[in-house]
Amino acid sequence: MKINNFIYILLAAYLATFLRLTINNNFFISLIGSFLVGFFISKRLSYAIEKTLVSGFFSCFTSFSGFIYFLYTILNQGDWIKFIIFFNLIIILNLFTMLFGYWISRKMT
Repeated sequence: MKINNFIYILLAAYLATFLRLTINNNFFISLIGSFLVGFFISKRLSYAIEKTLVSGFFSCFTSFSGFIYFLYTILNQGDWIKFIIFFNLIIILNLFTMLFGYWISRKMT
């Protein structure tokens, strides 16, 4: 991989982090990120653009640590039922949102 690709990945990560801080809602961010991942993985992108989007932008934008922190706060309150419901709900909704993004992208082409 060329040095320019690393610079593009760093810039995409910076932009994603900035957007994540301005939105400041983990659930909404995860749904947007899942939709966009599904939308872009259905496209025939070059290797460099795919790595820039997936490794740079989406990995920083959807940030797994935000998801884990949200679940940790629920678990720390001792509410196991709420933890199990949110854990499953977030994963299922994100998978369907990603599938919907993939489907929309395929319908557009």
